[in-house]
Amino acid sequence: MPGLLRGLARTALVAGTATAVSNRVSRRQAGRWAAQEAAYAPPQYAQPQYDQPQYDQPQYAPPPPPAAGGDTISQLKELAELRSQGVLTDAEFEEQKRRILG
Repeated sequence: MPGLLRGLARTALVAGTATAVSNRVSRRQAGRWAAQEAAYAPPQYAQPQYDQPQYDQPQYAPPPPPAAGGDTISQLKELAELRSQGVLTDAEFEEQKRRILG
């Protein structure tokens, strides 16, 4: 059994060392290739920056005011329902009613 453990430990040591060396060689070679590419690459010239034309945003007409007839009545009905359900107090109901009736 001790011989088996010694063999496993030796294999792990060799494999770990081989992996570390391989990674280092790969990084060094990648660095060399990058340097060669930079040496043979055509020079990069600064491209002039052109301003994009600025256009005015289209102006839209404001939305029409809400219709005063049926909408007011439905809002008052909703307020009355909220007051009857106890969601609004009498003071809040009166304030909202004044706001709707303008």
